[in-house]
Amino acid sequence: MISKTIQRVRWKLIGLYQNSRLQISLLWLFSRSKVLSSIWFLFSGALGREHQAVLYGRHRHLTEKREHSLNGAIYTLRRNTHRIEKGLIMRPRRDVFAVAYIEETVRMFKSVKQDDFHKVNSADLISWSQDVLTEYFDIAGAHPKIESAKSIFSSVSTHVTPTGKATASESVEAKKPYLRNLEDHACVSIDQLEKLAWLRRSCRWFLAKPVPRDLIDRALAVACMAPSACNRQPFEFRIFDDPDLVKQVASIPGGTSGFYHNFPCVAAIVGDMSAFPFDRDRHVPYIDASLAAMGFQFALEVQGISSCCINWPDVKGKERAVGKQLGLAADQRVIMMMAIGYPDPTGQVPYSQKKSLDELRSYNQTTNQDR
Repeated sequence: MISKTIQRVRWKLIGLYQNSRLQISLLWLFSRSKVLSSIWFLFSGALGREHQAVLYGRHRHLTEKREHSLNGAIYTLRRNTHRIEKGLIMRPRRDVFAVAYIEETVRMFKSVKQDDFHKVNSADLISWSQDVLTEYFDIAGAHPKIESAKSIFSSVSTHVTPTGKATASESVEAKKPYLRNLEDHACVSIDQLEKLAWLRRSCRWFLAKPVPRDLIDRALAVACMAPSACNRQPFEFRIFDDPDLVKQVASIPGGTSGFYHNFPCVAAIVGDMSAFPFDRDRHVPYIDASLAAMGFQFALEVQGISSCCINWPDVKGKERAVGKQLGLAADQRVIMMMAIGYPDPTGQVPYSQKKSLDELRSYNQTTNQDR
């Protein structure tokens, strides 16, 4: 009954909202306070799917973490291992740190190793976490919780063989904090990087030529090196190169009408809200996935493969359609889609004039001078 009443009021407000002058007045009024803003979105329902995804993801994360099930344990282990790494590199480094979560970290390490030791997708995580924890227990000072965690760790810690393919530039033997070889910076100049940034354009016209999966995977390996909050990487790239599936997936966004039929390949970048135990992290999947997407595009471009980011606005019908097509859970959200293929040399690209440095950059500015 309450939901029907809210729905009726909502549609009445939407009808009034179409009046542009009233629309501006209502926006001014409801934006004056957090309470009124919350009331606005209660009736508009515009953020409803994100709210549900955040709550569903939090519930799943906390439940799986409590039960030590694999997904919750993996995300917690990734986060805590990275937190310990940051403690190891602090200057000066404290003798005793990570006391609040070291026992939890070791329990999650034990759960992941015992439950998923033989699975490819966790062996590298176990290897990294084990190297970091070994370093931690070697240098950590005396504390009852540290001693308790060390005892558990020693009972399950054994040699782990990483299964991931090492990159050509990888020279770190142990997966723990290390000193970079800063001479490697000379391999790419700022002029080369600037040229690549200019070369990369949003391409909408492609050759009818399949994109080799090994080249996509090389680009994804670069994308995976993008920074993410506490190294959780709460996203996945779903690649479609079957012609029928490409058309089905690529036709869902509203901005692909008229040219999606020539996509050789399309990627859906999906964020995972179950990676986080707090509401405050709700925007992290969008940020982390976007950072990875940019590296992915650059890595495609240097291999002669073009791409086009496809906007994914929060539209109820589209969300429902893509959720059904991709089989998404309630805590999974599409961040963006991306067309991928060899560029048609006869196809034009927009000039897309970019803002100047003066518009985008300021130094030591502490007030908003434009408002």
